[in-house]
Amino acid sequence: MRTRVYEWLNREFVAISAEGRPAGTVADETQDLLQRLDGELQRFGLSLENTVRTRLWARDRASRDQGSAVRVQVLAGPARSASSSFIAPDFFASEARVGLELWAMRPSRPDAEKRIVEYDPPIVPVRFIVYDSIVFLSGVTAVLPTLADQVADITPRIERSLEDAGAGWDRVVRISCVLHRSQSIEALRAIWPQTAHAPYARVDYAFADGYSTEGKLIEVEVTARMPST
Repeated sequence: MRTRVYEWLNREFVAISAEGRPAGTVADETQDLLQRLDGELQRFGLSLENTVRTRLWARDRASRDQGSAVRVQVLAGPARSASSSFIAPDFFASEARVGLELWAMRPSRPDAEKRIVEYDPPIVPVRFIVYDSIVFLSGVTAVLPTLADQVADITPRIERSLEDAGAGWDRVVRISCVLHRSQSIEALRAIWPQTAHAPYARVDYAFADGYSTEGKLIEVEVTARMPST
């Protein structure tokens, strides 16, 4: 387990990355992993209810599907957060079948509420959350023939979510792009110069071998600030 505490956006964040213990079923492994993450958060006076984003990593599709189902059960109600999931055997340094990256945020005031906005109709990931004036969008994907097609479909959906949250591209502070290994950062930059949309955003890239369904080539996560922050 690797834990990092840092200041960002005038808030304190706790970022944890951990792999499961490969015993029992994948569901057992994921349940134990989330319990361990909750225990780690409690060291800092936080809990899973302070979670703002999670990434689930899995060795294969079956493990991704089983791990995702447990994550939905455990991170329910006020623990709901922005989320994404990936298949990437290279993520693991052990024999684990699932791993998690979790980000929790200590709000600037104790009465801060987490606004959870679902898709209509609801699906596994939330559409976005707003917590203490920070907006966290779940990963956005598309199943279309090319990377350019998928980016063209994803970007207006992100824009609508930002607008519904009360923000916009000019309030975006981070864009995280998880590309399929068959794609390149250079190709994505040629298709979508993110800084033209979000001039103040930090843009980072990672790679995966698969997503929730076949045919996806990219998943985009966005974090933004409300105008009042």
